[in-house]
Amino acid sequence: MTTSPRVVLVNGLWLTNIALGRLARRLASAGFAPRRFSYRSVRNDLRANAAALQSLLDTLPDESIHFVAYSLGGLVLRALFHFYPEQRPGRIVLIGSPQQDNAAARNMIRSRLGRRLLGASIADLVAGRPQDWEWPAREIGVIAGNRSLGLGRLVSPLPVPNDGTVTVEETTVAGASGRLILPVWHSGLLMSAEVASATSQFLHTGRFPDPGN
Repeated sequence: MTTSPRVVLVNGLWLTNIALGRLARRLASAGFAPRRFSYRSVRNDLRANAAALQSLLDTLPDESIHFVAYSLGGLVLRALFHFYPEQRPGRIVLIGSPQQDNAAARNMIRSRLGRRLLGASIADLVAGRPQDWEWPAREIGVIAGNRSLGLGRLVSPLPVPNDGTVTVEETTVAGASGRLILPVWHSGLLMSAEVASATSQFLHTGRFPDPGN
């Protein structure tokens, strides 16, 4: 068993473990033991992806496990706690994750091509299923971007502020312990050193850095 705090990173739509590499390395430098989780973001629905995540967790011996989830990964994580509520203690950071619907996906999924591209997990979000699943009573930090650059702007006009794909309002989690809005676009959230630093601080302390500092 590692002596460093375990953190499981969950990627977003169309991504693989490679996309989580820079964030994982930064968290490792901050004293964590990261484990990246990749899943079938298009083919499988949220429940199937949650089952795959649970299978990974079953292989980890750690007494506590933190989670960091990017974009669609935050919905996979929400499904995990809905279908597998008996999880080990740990904190959660959601990065650019559309917890309250997604206007860009709702517009795109109206076409046959859009439905094929977005897949079953996004279809669950648009259908409203995960919005009824309660988050557990633990410390949850939410990071959102407000720099409007991204694919979502090309397929749908988005309410402001947004990160080009997800609006700040869509990232809302009722009862979250902390919320941080940064001038970063959606894809840039995974590359941002500031996002990684804020994530590390929340996992260590349960608080984000003071924006005034």
